[in-house]
Amino acid sequence: MEKRCFLALADGEIFYGKSCGAEVDTFGEVVFNTGMTGYQEIISDPSYAGQIVTLSTAEVGNYGCNPEDMESRKLFLQGLLVQQLNEPSNFRSNESLGDILKRHWVPALSGIDTRRLVLHLRDKGTQKAFLHAGSSKVTADEAVELAKSWEGLDGQDYAAKVSDSRGRVWSDTGDLSVVVYDFGVKYNILRLLARAGFRVQVVPAWTSSADVLALKPDAVCLSNGPADPGAVRGAIAAARELIGKVPLLGICLGHQILGLACGAQCERLKFGHHGCNHPVRNLLDETISITSQNHNYALTESALPSCLELTHRNLNDQTVEGIRHRSEPMLAVQFHPEAGPGPNDAAGLFQQFRNLVGRVQGTGN
Repeated sequence: MEKRCFLALADGEIFYGKSCGAEVDTFGEVVFNTGMTGYQEIISDPSYAGQIVTLSTAEVGNYGCNPEDMESRKLFLQGLLVQQLNEPSNFRSNESLGDILKRHWVPALSGIDTRRLVLHLRDKGTQKAFLHAGSSKVTADEAVELAKSWEGLDGQDYAAKVSDSRGRVWSDTGDLSVVVYDFGVKYNILRLLARAGFRVQVVPAWTSSADVLALKPDAVCLSNGPADPGAVRGAIAAARELIGKVPLLGICLGHQILGLACGAQCERLKFGHHGCNHPVRNLLDETISITSQNHNYALTESALPSCLELTHRNLNDQTVEGIRHRSEPMLAVQFHPEAGPGPNDAAGLFQQFRNLVGRVQGTGN
C-alpha cells in the first residue's frame, strides 16, 4: 500500500501527494517559482536554503539533470513540490530529477495540486510548513502544530549554512581582480565575472573586511544568498567598511546587505519574487529587462538614505530592484543578472561593473 504523504501549512491547509525524493520529513518555508523550465538551476541555487519550493509549471523532469547545469556544489533547498514528475528523455541527462533529490537527501512530493497551492500562497502569503515524506507516524493535525512551532527564517543566518568555508580561486586569468563574498553564490556569477576579465577569488560569508582588503582586490562582489539579510553575521559591518575603499557590486542578498550598510531598511515581501519573467525598468536609461529573481525581502524605497540613488524598479509591484551610491563606486541589483532566463537582457551588468572598476583604476575599460 502506497504511503500517503502530505504538506501541512501553519495556517491549517493540507496538500496530499506522493513521495518522489528522499523519504524524510522536514520543516521549511513554502514559496512558489513561476519558471517554466530551469528546475535544476532552481534546486541547486543556495538561495533556496530553508525553503520548500513549489514549481508552478505542470510537467517537470523531462530533460533530466546533469553536472554541467549545477549552480552550486550541492542542493540546499528543504524540499520540492511538483504536479507531474516525468522520467527524462534528453541526450544531456545523466540523472533523473527524482534521483538527484534522493542522492542529496531532499524530500519531494508529486501529485500536489500546485495550482491550488500557488493561489493559496499568493493570497495568504508565504507559509511555514511541515513536509511529511518519511517513516514517522505524524498526523496532519500534528504536522500543522509542528509547522506553527518552527522558528522560520526571519532572524536566521542561512548564509553561514550554505557558504563554502574553504573559499577558492575560481579564475586566475584576467587583468583585474575581484573578491566574491560567498553568501550562497551561484556558479554563473563567477563564470560571468571571469568572462568580463576578472581574476575571481571566493571567500566565506564571514570574512572580515580587513582580510578582504589584505588580498588587494580591484573590486569586491557581494553574492546572492538565502533568508534574512539582517541576520547575516558581520556582513553589514564588513560592507560598510568596504564602501569607499574598493568598487562594490551587490547581487540579490548582496544588494540588500549593501543597502543596509548605507542606512537603508529591508522589508519582507508577501510571497517574494521567484521566477524568470519579472520585468524591471532601468530608471537611468528607461530600458526594460526580463529578469530572473529569487528573494523574499526587498529594500524599502521610502527609507532609502540620501547617499543612495534608485536605479531599477520592478514593474509588477514597484519594489526596489537596483541602487547605486551617489559618491562612491558601488552598484547593486536585486535580480539575478547571471541567470539568462531565455533573454540575456541583464547580463550586461557585469561589463558595466568592469567599466566602473576600470574608471577607478584609471584604465578606462
